[in-house]
Amino acid sequence: MDRFTVSRQIHIDAGHRVLTHGSKCRHLHGHRYIVEAICVADHLQNRGEQSDMVVDFGFLKEEMVAEIDTPCDHGFLAYIADVELLAMFQPERNDFLAWLADLQTVVARDGFCLTTDTRLGTKLYVLDSNPTAEQLSRHWYHRLAPRVAERTGGQAKLLELVVWETPNCRATYSE
Repeated sequence: MDRFTVSRQIHIDAGHRVLTHGSKCRHLHGHRYIVEAICVADHLQNRGEQSDMVVDFGFLKEEMVAEIDTPCDHGFLAYIADVELLAMFQPERNDFLAWLADLQTVVARDGFCLTTDTRLGTKLYVLDSNPTAEQLSRHWYHRLAPRVAERTGGQAKLLELVVWETPNCRATYSE
């Protein structure tokens, strides 16, 4: 049986901290993440502008930008349980517990919450898990997989999502 794979990378810059880390990563810091989407199909598209492709690279880039770059690039990735960190982002005019409850409601419903309603208007992307490379690879996989299926009429699927946190360290997620 034939099997074709393609991949596309984007680069984003984002800050984070790992709440439970016992060493350096418990401190606020940032990364130049490389996010790679690997798509697979048993056969190539046979009609339309994606003929003879698994998925058009331009389509894949559009979806990666919409689901990963736009909400996360030049933002801060935070864990909803990291209350002390979130308190640093609280808008001065808001009651912290009410602001946090609003974030918790959206994160419980969607698995994440994007807001710029922060002290400095900073882009804050709050997750239902620690923003480790492993958790980010799973989170972004779940955001991107349905978009790949939709853009290809179900003929291709997201095989794997790779998150490079540094040039030497990466995590992958697949189902």
